[in-house]
Amino acid sequence: MTKVVEPLPPAAAEEATAAVPSHAPRDAMTAEAPSQAAPGVPRAATPAHAEPEHSRHAAHAPSSGDGASARDARREALRAAPTVLVSACLLGEACRYDGRSQRSERVLAALEGKAVIPICPEAAAGLGIPRPPVDLSGGTGVDVWAGRARALTRETREDRTAAFQEGARLALGAARRFDATVALLKEKSPSCGSQRVYEAGVLRPGEGITTALLREDGRTVVSDEDL
Repeated sequence: MTKVVEPLPPAAAEEATAAVPSHAPRDAMTAEAPSQAAPGVPRAATPAHAEPEHSRHAAHAPSSGDGASARDARREALRAAPTVLVSACLLGEACRYDGRSQRSERVLAALEGKAVIPICPEAAAGLGIPRPPVDLSGGTGVDVWAGRARALTRETREDRTAAFQEGARLALGAARRFDATVALLKEKSPSCGSQRVYEAGVLRPGEGITTALLREDGRTVVSDEDL
């Protein structure tokens, strides 16, 4: 049976902020990602092993390659992980930019028997549902954290970089809080993409803003297209 774990409540957020990078806003952990369980996925209390165990992280080094061996390594990391951070839209949450979900039966099957922490970095950062679609401009998620690229709305080119970075920090804080060394995220998203993202309207190899931060912290990010 899959267990859906409640994302961080405000009370727990105070404790988790100590683990967020020093450049993060000190109130970044006070928002909550969507917490309603997806249809067909039962809810459960926080597992007893949810406290951080950072010594495990070295065994889950980031893997951004798209070769067969790299993909197999990501799948194996997912199979071995007791707790997984998951894009909430893949669980059936209607939290995409267009107000829809991307419920995936393959994802639900892969998560059978695991504790699941649902996240939607963009909704958690307060960008709303629905919201204008956003593309990366000037590079990928790695370039955003290096200050070389931005996250801009597709039509009006409004800058949403700070909100996307806040959502990424929230996701990292949840991963640390619940010791989730593996994340299963939605491909092509400017936040969650791990192999391909839209940059200036063109789908190109690269990773989103949340994925880049999770990988920098030593966590394995698995694409829903890996399954």
